[in-house]
Amino acid sequence: MTYRITGLDPAAFADSESLIARGAVRLTADKPDAFPCRVTLEDAAPGEVLLLVNHVSADVPTPFRASHAIFVREGARQARHYQDEVPPFIVRRAVSLRGFDGEGMIRAASLAQPGEAEDKLRDLLGQETIAHVDIHAAAWGCFLARAERDDG
Repeated sequence: MTYRITGLDPAAFADSESLIARGAVRLTADKPDAFPCRVTLEDAAPGEVLLLVNHVSADVPTPFRASHAIFVREGARQARHYQDEVPPFIVRRAVSLRGFDGEGMIRAASLAQPGEAEDKLRDLLGQETIAHVDIHAAAWGCFLARAERDDG
């Protein structure tokens, strides 16, 4: 079983001023490993400018519809892609893994401490009923990325 994790489409965040007019906040990273960009799938370095925006991560007609604040580097131009590998910014965090079926219902979930995400993600995606896994920061609850089974 293979899987892929792809950053969010940068086009959705290209118009900073429009996002700010709708409630986004511009801020500057002030420490390392604390501002994970959902487009580039890596932490911003201190001094980098980001947007804090509300993002609907599970746009489904079920009780599990979800949105939360996320960080995006201002001016991010290309989504990062990982194949059969968990991005380092996820590996070093405690994360919540939420396994969804094709109808948008959570069918399994797991918590992973730093360094455990890969094995727990594979366990979830190995279940026949799981179509994708949404990865969230365990402490803050923010959506970090989606892992999808890559069947070909």
